[in-house]
Amino acid sequence: MYDGFAIYPSLKGRGVLVTGGASGIGAQMVARFAQQGARVAFLDFDAAHGAEVAGASGAVFIACDLRDIDELRAAVAEAATRVGDITVLVNNAARDDRHALETVEPDYWDERMATNLRHHFFCAQAVVPMMRRAGGGSIINLGSISWMNRAGGMPAYTAAKAAVRGLTRGLARDLGPDRIRVNEVVPGWVHTERQKALWLTPEAEARSQANQCLKGALLPDDIARMVLWLAADDSAMVTAQHFVVDGGSN
Repeated sequence: MYDGFAIYPSLKGRGVLVTGGASGIGAQMVARFAQQGARVAFLDFDAAHGAEVAGASGAVFIACDLRDIDELRAAVAEAATRVGDITVLVNNAARDDRHALETVEPDYWDERMATNLRHHFFCAQAVVPMMRRAGGGSIINLGSISWMNRAGGMPAYTAAKAAVRGLTRGLARDLGPDRIRVNEVVPGWVHTERQKALWLTPEAEARSQANQCLKGALLPDDIARMVLWLAADDSAMVTAQHFVVDGGSN
C-alpha cells in the first residue's frame, strides 16, 4: 500500500539479499524492498522471527549463521536460485553486545569480527559474479555512529564498525569498473525492540535527544528509506560514500 514515500521503478523485479533480516532495521528493509516489487531473500540465524518476517512480507528466508563462511556461501547460492541473480546486497547483520576491555580474549575478539565485519566481505565476494553478469549492482554496508561518537564499553564492536568504512571505500574502487556501487549507511541510535529492551533507559534517551538537531525517535524505517535510494538507479553515480542518518547527533 502506498504510504506517501518514494516508489522506485528500478527496484521492481530486482534480486535483493538482506543479511540480519529477521528483526529490527533488517526486517523493515525486507518489508520495504518487498513493497517495491523486488525479489527479496534474507539471511538470519533467528529462525522463529525469520519465519514471521517471511510470512508477513512474502520474502524468502534462509536460516544461516553468517559467522560460518561455508554456510554463508551456500545460503547466498540458495538465495540466487530462489530469487534470481542478486544485484542488491545489504550487509546489515551485526550485534552491538557490550564488553569491557579487561574481559576480551582472542577468541571473543575474533567472534566479534566474524559477527560484525567479516561477513560483509564474503557476502560481497559471493554476489559480485552475479552483479557482473547483470552489468552492475549496489552493495550497501551498514556502519554505526558509535565509533564516530567515541562510544566506549564495546571496543571490538566499534573497531569492526569503523573498519566497515575502509572496506566500503576499497571495494568501491575495485568494483567501480564493473558498475558495482558500494556505499555505507550509518545509523544513529535507532529505536529497535532490542535497543529498547536492553539499553534505551529514560536517562539515555534524554541524553540522545539533547544531542540530536532533529528531535524525535529514530526508527528502522528512517534507515530503510536511505537504503532503498542507494539500491535504486536514482543513485546511479553514487559510490564510495557514507550517509549518516542520526537526526544530526554527530
